[in-house]
Amino acid sequence: MAVKIDKKIKGYAVITPEDKAREQTPAQAADRPAEAKDNVIQMHERIERPEVLVGCTYKIKSPLMEHAMYVTINDIVLNAGTEHELRRPFEVFINSKSMEHFQWIVALTRIMSAVFRKGGDVTFLVEEMKAVFDPRGGYFKAGGVYMPSLVAEIGAVVEEHMKSIGLIHDPEMSAHQKALIAEKRRQYEERSRKEAGTAEDIAVTGDGTSFPPSATMCHKCSTKALVIMDGCATCLNCGYSKCG
Repeated sequence: MAVKIDKKIKGYAVITPEDKAREQTPAQAADRPAEAKDNVIQMHERIERPEVLVGCTYKIKSPLMEHAMYVTINDIVLNAGTEHELRRPFEVFINSKSMEHFQWIVALTRIMSAVFRKGGDVTFLVEEMKAVFDPRGGYFKAGGVYMPSLVAEIGAVVEEHMKSIGLIHDPEMSAHQKALIAEKRRQYEERSRKEAGTAEDIAVTGDGTSFPPSATMCHKCSTKALVIMDGCATCLNCGYSKCG
């Protein structure tokens, strides 16, 4: 709708949603639902550390280190006891008997803790850490999952923790996808049994899932579960398939 202005414009101002909210009458404010009046606490740098925090400790056993590494992630619970209750990472500690990585581990934990306490969307840390590659080469951890570096495995631990507290939601495979993977697996085992006379030895991974030892790494899920079937590369873990 066009509006004709007959007078000279002497000034202007942009009305924001906050300005409109302040202009509401008391009656209009009373009509708003109770949820809108709740004082929801968001994560920010001014939140003081409570005396007690809940957390989890994860063990990393990498072939790049002589001793195991233990990653502890402590969480703060915001709006406890309300429908807006939220658990967020607050600080991280990494401990190990190996001292050759001490300096950069301390620096990494302090930076990560500072990012956690700043608030906002902190899930970006996972992708940034998992994208770090070791120039000497990566390794396969228990379960046949490829880790390009030690930092990447720490990022995988942070991702696992964020999934457990609900910050990251991993889309589950549909029943059709699971059935397709199970069928492909059955076909592969039957073919191996016919060709070799016996079924190929199955290696059980750290997650309780078994894949053939001859499987190669899948570029989609970074797991050693890719087998060749009927001229197509098929992943028995995520269902990825490529022919030709």
